[in-house]
Amino acid sequence: MTGRVLILGGYGNFGKRIARALTASGAPVIIAGRDEGRAKAEAAALPRGLAEAVAFDVRLDLRRHLDEVQPVVVVNTCGPFQTSDYGVAKTCIDAGIHYIDLADGRDFVTGIKAVDAQARGGGVAVISGASTVPALSSAVIEHLRPQFSELHTLRFGISPGQKAERGLATTQGILSYVGRPLRAFAGDDAPSYGWQNVHRQRFPVLGPRWMANCDIPDLDLLPETYGLRSIRFSAGLELAPLHLGLWALSWLVRIGLPLDLPRHAGWLLKASNLFDPLGSADGGMFVILSGPGLDGRPLERRWFIVARRGEGPQIPTIPAIILARKAARGELTLRGATACTGLVTLEEYLAELEPYPIETFLE
Repeated sequence: MTGRVLILGGYGNFGKRIARALTASGAPVIIAGRDEGRAKAEAAALPRGLAEAVAFDVRLDLRRHLDEVQPVVVVNTCGPFQTSDYGVAKTCIDAGIHYIDLADGRDFVTGIKAVDAQARGGGVAVISGASTVPALSSAVIEHLRPQFSELHTLRFGISPGQKAERGLATTQGILSYVGRPLRAFAGDDAPSYGWQNVHRQRFPVLGPRWMANCDIPDLDLLPETYGLRSIRFSAGLELAPLHLGLWALSWLVRIGLPLDLPRHAGWLLKASNLFDPLGSADGGMFVILSGPGLDGRPLERRWFIVARRGEGPQIPTIPAIILARKAARGELTLRGATACTGLVTLEEYLAELEPYPIETFLE
């Protein structure tokens, strides 16, 4: 028997994609959010008998609803996680329910070990960062590292298409560190600041894209896991005026002007949407690994994934889909709390993406 999956933010940008994938494979879901109308509308669009809707504020009465609907696992898509605590995860542990989130906040994901003892004692899995980073980035490293005797450097980044659907929480998360100093990481010889160190990166099919510094949990997790000497992550906006405009704002924050960019995320997102006719719906990710090969000579591998026709937002949902499906089927053996590194193989990841106009390249 397949247990039910409660998706917090189930009608949002990522939540609705997770719900559709799970129900397509026969896993029943519960769409949760504060807006009852939107929750019911999303549930009604899913296969009959596999979806229902509940409306509540996760900060106020999560435990009561967990007791009522009794899911096997909770998938939390309610960001921004940069300003969140572990209240939802702890409530799930107390209720004896597995917990998975799509967090990208550096401190949030790396700090999830704080509830490890509690999760082990409760006999449940608590998995944070079940998204592109660090789940896909670590899957690519695991796939490529047999070609190396050691891994020395990692350069990687993401550039979504302008027309790809963007969520408010993701925008707030990015704006939270624009222009602000980033905590030191491997190979960071000089202080780094959010959305600075602007440079160009070539992608297959997409061509060159502007990129800039971003703060993610991989900066701490991957050097520790794989012994990396140097790491650098960047993100970019497809359109130069938007990317460089945000870079200009980063300097205003850096010099000390009292700008609370996350507070203005709503209208900044609406303003950026006005530029959609000038961009495409195609985005991508790159991973560049280097170090000595098995013969001791310098080796570099460049891996890319390119999503077309606005399907880029599907990529971050895949780890949560895979892990939630395993939990619903009783196949998730992990117990305790951990970041989502090495929990999903690249083969599993790409198999889930086969129905979409998404392709990979290796150089």
